Amino acid sequence: MYVCNCNGIREKAVHEAIAAGAGRPCDVFLANKCRAQCGRCVPEMQELIERQTQQFKVAAE
Repeated sequence: MYVCNCNGIREKAVHEAIAAGAGRPCDVFLANKCRAQCGRCVPEMQELIERQTQQFKVAAE
């Protein structure tokens, strides 16, 4: 599924960027060598970051 239609960023690419250390949507764009266009994807990226970060915390316990 596409998270960012403007840049063609798929959910898998967002998860890979988060696993590599992305903590903000702008980090996800940097990891994918692009920048935000319309910005509609930013809230969804933020939600994915928060969800995956929470999963990492639980796994570390």
